[in-house]
Amino acid sequence: MPASLVHLVRHGEVHNPDGVLYGRLPGYHLSELGVRMAASAAASVKAEGRPVTRLIASPLQRAQESAEPFAAAFGLDIETDERLIEPTNRFEGRTFEFGPQVILRPQSWPWVVNPFRPSWGEAYSSIAERMLAAVDDAWSGTENGDVVLVSHQLPIWTLTNALAGRRLWHDPRKRRCSLSSITTFERRGASFAEIHYRDPASDLLGQAIDSGAV
Repeated sequence: MPASLVHLVRHGEVHNPDGVLYGRLPGYHLSELGVRMAASAAASVKAEGRPVTRLIASPLQRAQESAEPFAAAFGLDIETDERLIEPTNRFEGRTFEFGPQVILRPQSWPWVVNPFRPSWGEAYSSIAERMLAAVDDAWSGTENGDVVLVSHQLPIWTLTNALAGRRLWHDPRKRRCSLSSITTFERRGASFAEIHYRDPASDLLGQAIDSGAV
């Protein structure tokens, strides 16, 4: 019998004192607050009594570290799936994000000609496709219980929109995917449907700096 539920967990706050758009860059680990946020996410799922039997994370350090409290809480090893990784982004490594600042940098103009794809990085359709494949494989490859997948804001939000039948292009400032949030899906027929979203680290969000995500 396949898994019961699939929980998509976003990583906690990242130590990023320079405000870099870190994307896939190595060395960006959780801050002390981020460690507490990740622990809150794991404690929330544990308190709900969910039978988590499998744990899979993006290969990036912040996701692997965010998976560690789940590994400890449920006695699981952390598997790694490259499909859960942050998308590519041409602004990676810079200290500014999208918005008016781009107008002041003519060399960046070709990157923003098509915000609906988007032209500055991996296509939304590609993100949705690989994330759905990762979720489907995790669900079908787990004999029983729940699966936790630790990933990143844009991949989780893109998949959420795709499964809900919404357009994939969006305003990044309006993503409903806070640090250490949990978006839960169940299998319905041939696809998946969201059944729950929660912010177990909500009491810590006011102290957090959520910048650097692509």
